[in-house]
Amino acid sequence: MQKVVLAYLGGVLLTQGTVAGAQDLAGDVEAGRKKAGMCRTCHGIDGVGRIPIAPHIGGESAAYLARQLAAFRDGTRTHEMMSVVAKGLDDQAIADLAAWYSAQQASASLPSGKTENMAPGACVACHGADGLATIDDAPNLAGENAIYIDTQLKAFRSGKRKHEIMSEIAAGLSDAEIRAVADWYAGTKLEVVPVK
Repeated sequence: MQKVVLAYLGGVLLTQGTVAGAQDLAGDVEAGRKKAGMCRTCHGIDGVGRIPIAPHIGGESAAYLARQLAAFRDGTRTHEMMSVVAKGLDDQAIADLAAWYSAQQASASLPSGKTENMAPGACVACHGADGLATIDDAPNLAGENAIYIDTQLKAFRSGKRKHEIMSEIAAGLSDAEIRAVADWYAGTKLEVVPVK
């Protein structure tokens, strides 16, 4: 069985909340595969979102996924469905799910006629030109539904979601600029190769 070690910064605010009591917890990929059955309707067993409001999570960093699940569980990030689902997850379940979805291999490519220097400048350092995150604190945006990206950026702008970097960036974006970012990343092609 594959194991993925999740290194947490306990008590430090990261992305949307803290990861309480999950210091250096090892996630089990096979156990995560079994637990992912409850995620498949929205995120798919391979982490490719099945509905417009569900992001692609296959190939995300384990640390990012664990932080988001813990934030939903703890109530520092809210969503009508995810808050309910995450309430029932203990630290080990979170680590296992994060291990499973991070084990999927994600790749992305720009559409024909687009180049990296055309990517949204404020986004590239963390989310990459192709939408694959370059840091653990950022999600992949490749191939996401434009409505999902638009909604999340507006949530950061309004203060509904908070993040030390994203809140500041989104605060300065107009609706048209948000839509341009959403369209850019929605236009990239995501490929997720499932773990066998």
